[in-house]
Amino acid sequence: QVQLVESGGGLVQAGGSLTLSCAASGSIISINRMAWYRQGPGKQRELVAEILGGGTTNYADSVKGRFTISRDNAKMTLYLQMNGLKPEDTADYYCNAYIRYMRGSGSDQTVYWGQGTQVTVSS
Repeated sequence: QVQLVESGGGLVQAGGSLTLSCAASGSIISINRMAWYRQGPGKQRELVAEILGGGTTNYADSVKGRFTISRDNAKMTLYLQMNGLKPEDTADYYCNAYIRYMRGSGSDQTVYWGQGTQVTVSS
């Protein structure tokens, strides 16, 4: 059983900072791509940032220079440092990871999602 559990969301004033965490647990063999997505009120879910297994990162234009994605492979944890928050960053933030896990006598791989953590930025 594999789980992704996010934490760190909350209410912050514009210009403030938050750090989101996403901890993976379970019968995990390896984790490749990890990413943060968000879904604002009345909007579609969108990619915020991703970090590949080799460490390459990519960001949505709207967060470049303000957000930093990182991962601790030993702890199987993904982070999103968010600085200079704006009201338009208000959304539910979801962790996403492509995980190879133990299955029976072998393994399989699939994409997992966390349950989401809410970020609200007041003006």
